[in-house]
Amino acid sequence: MSSATDDRATPRRRLRRTTARGVRAALVPVGGCALALALLTGYTATGAAGEPTPRIRVSGGRIVQSTGQTAAAYFQIRNVGDTDDTLIFADSPELGVSMLREPDRKRPGTVRRPKAVTVRAHSTLRMSREGIHVALLDPPTLRPGQRVSFNLWFSVRGRVGAEAMRSHLTDR
Repeated sequence: MSSATDDRATPRRRLRRTTARGVRAALVPVGGCALALALLTGYTATGAAGEPTPRIRVSGGRIVQSTGQTAAAYFQIRNVGDTDDTLIFADSPELGVSMLREPDRKRPGTVRRPKAVTVRAHSTLRMSREGIHVALLDPPTLRPGQRVSFNLWFSVRGRVGAEAMRSHLTDR
């Protein structure tokens, strides 16, 4: 009887051993795939995958206010990144309504809202009265030297904070 019990146990032991070997052999590639998937997920979640994000630096912010109730803000925007970005909007929580403006080349003496203001990679956009600027509609009277915070919104980079100082000059 002991030999009959040993005969029945032997196929079970063999099956267990074979199953254990198969599971151990499968763990290496399955574990490797799981590790690779986790690393790729982390890589894409941090934003490192794909095109690099433009690096935008804003400086030289100044506000020129007229004797009436209009004003304009001018900035120097530098893209030190490897990809282009587009300025789509500018606002100031402190000053209310503002919008991007540029001279209308088809109708001299008038301004229009630009469709897109592209800041090329490794280049600088200098705002000016004769070019792109931020028009401030109905701003409060600002003291010369007063600093005001602005948000410049880009299509890829998103919000970039900036500061502008009220110039001693007036625009008549």
